[in-house]
Order: sequence, then structure tokens, then C-alpha cells
Amino acid sequence: MRLQGFRRGYERALEWVVIALMAVLATEVTAGVVFRYLGHALIWYDEMASVLLAWLTFYGAALASVKRAHIGCPELLDAMGWRARRAFNIAAELVVIAFFVLLGWVGASVLPILATDALVSLPWIPMSIVQSVIPISAALIVVAELLHLIDLITHAKPPAAPQSGLAEALQ
Repeated sequence: MRLQGFRRGYERALEWVVIALMAVLATEVTAGVVFRYLGHALIWYDEMASVLLAWLTFYGAALASVKRAHIGCPELLDAMGWRARRAFNIAAELVVIAFFVLLGWVGASVLPILATDALVSLPWIPMSIVQSVIPISAALIVVAELLHLIDLITHAKPPAAPQSGLAEALQ
């Protein structure tokens, strides 16, 4: 139960991060349109909108990992027996975790290289801050995938079969 509580809190925190990024992006885009309409275009508008959209994408991917909302092929898995499905899911989780550990490591190793670069329109914002979303979101996704891996490992028995629609109709 502690793990479920952690998962709910983790999911809720990521939801708030994504909501905040969406609100900031919507505000920034609206301001950019208004200022451009008034003839006083913001020089930093396009670059900042791109950064915010990238951040929203990466943090949204972490949220989707927690919610198990990424694209999959359930028909293929449903055709497998319980043991094969479980083994396949565990192997897939390990591959996903390995990929995001590698992505996070490479993303973090690039940050010092970018420390001397900055955004063009906002030179006081270093590129290392902008690109920090890669290792941070990779770590967030690894946590989400580890939570799912724990579920896969601890649920050694197949779930109870749901009642069919016909059986429910007859009752």
C-alpha cells in the first residue's frame, strides 16, 4: 500500500508540473500573439515557446509512463499465455529502463558542454538549463517504469478473469 500511495503522489506531482507548463505555454503564446497584433512583437517569443513545448513533451512523457498511457500493442500481448505475457512485460520494462538510464546519462554528460552556450534571444538563460529536461525526465521515467516493474514482479498470479457479458446478462 505504501507503494500505491507513493505512485499516486508521484502521479499527482507530475500532473501539476504538466499543468503548470501548459499554463505558462498558453500564456506565453497568447502574449506573443497579442504583442505581435499590437505591432510590438516579442523577440524571445518563438524560442521560448519551443523550449516550453519541448519541456511539456518530456514531462508529459514521464506522466504518461506513470499512467501507463503510452502506445502499445495489447492485442499481441493478449494472445499470449499469462506466463509468457508476464515474462515479455518484464523483459520490455528492463529494456525501457536501460534505454532511459542511457538517455539520462548521455543527457547529463552533455550539460557541461552546453554550459557556455545560451539562448539566442534570452542570453541570460544557459542552454544547460534548457537541455536539463532530458536527464531529469529520463530519471522521472525510470522511476515510473521501476514502479511498474515492481508491480509485474510482485503479481506472480494471473488476475481474476472478468465476467463475460453473457454471464452477467443471465444473472
